[in-house]
Amino acid sequence: MKPSRIETVLKKTITGTWPVFLWGPPGVGKSSIVKKVAADAKLELIDLRASLLDPTDLRGLPAVTEGKAVWYPPSFLPSKEGSSGILFFDELNAAPPLVQASLYQLTLDRRVGEYRLPEGWRILAAGNRAQDASVVFRMPAALSNRFIHLDFEADIGDWRIWAQTNDIHPLVVGFLSLKPALLFNMGKNDRAFPTPRSWEMLSTALQQFETADALADLIQGIVGEGAGIEFLAYARKALSEEKMKAILADPEAEPLPEDLGGIYTLISYLAAWGKEVKVRRAAGILLGRLNPEAAVLLIRDLLRIEPRFMLDPGCAAFIAAHKDFLK
Repeated sequence: MKPSRIETVLKKTITGTWPVFLWGPPGVGKSSIVKKVAADAKLELIDLRASLLDPTDLRGLPAVTEGKAVWYPPSFLPSKEGSSGILFFDELNAAPPLVQASLYQLTLDRRVGEYRLPEGWRILAAGNRAQDASVVFRMPAALSNRFIHLDFEADIGDWRIWAQTNDIHPLVVGFLSLKPALLFNMGKNDRAFPTPRSWEMLSTALQQFETADALADLIQGIVGEGAGIEFLAYARKALSEEKMKAILADPEAEPLPEDLGGIYTLISYLAAWGKEVKVRRAAGILLGRLNPEAAVLLIRDLLRIEPRFMLDPGCAAFIAAHKDFLK
């Protein structure tokens, strides 16, 4: 499933009581989706790494009270009646079998020993697949059957929407728009490889070092050798910020990039700077100079950042003249 579809499904399923398990390779954003769903629903989120738990952690510790052994649950489990939230077991299938077994009763019956999960809490879990070269244990059938299972896949369309609202560097957005297959490409023996997480790391590094050449010796250590070589070659030929500023200064006459990669970079910069009035004005003029497909992409990207772009005369004129492209 695409991340956007998983987000929609989770928002529906957390209104019920059935636990959900997200399966997917490392670095694609499983944990981020859960955090976003919790934030959007204004629910408290307790994020537990199941692989760090011991079998006795969930049940708690016993104490003698009035001649009887009473089990005191751990403080990390929610206990306040009337509260609501998401109890998220990340890396669940990386936990040893005895820890997974301790989750049987909690996931289905919403209790373990004398502890009861408050009514307003929902259980979600996530884990990597065996084929992802991750340290995992086979999930017992009895536990697996207690979950709704969703398979997570990286998707360039969803990622671009996320990237434009999370300050991902325009060079990264432009490159992956041109090379979507490199959004996620995991080799069996690679230490570094491209994933949505590693591209975010590269974006942060670009903002710190300012140019791709300044971190040329680091790129392969972030996204892997193949993707790193391709990205560096792209960045060296891509539209520079100086050229971008020249286009903004004279959007009617300044020459535009002729190659597809340059067009994607131009669109990425315009979207990244779209809160600025002068950028939106320039973008409205550039719509008439771009081919219709690129212009539609620019409109959609800019409107996600700044809906007021719809009021720009150039945007309104393009929409009126190319309604079929925007369906």
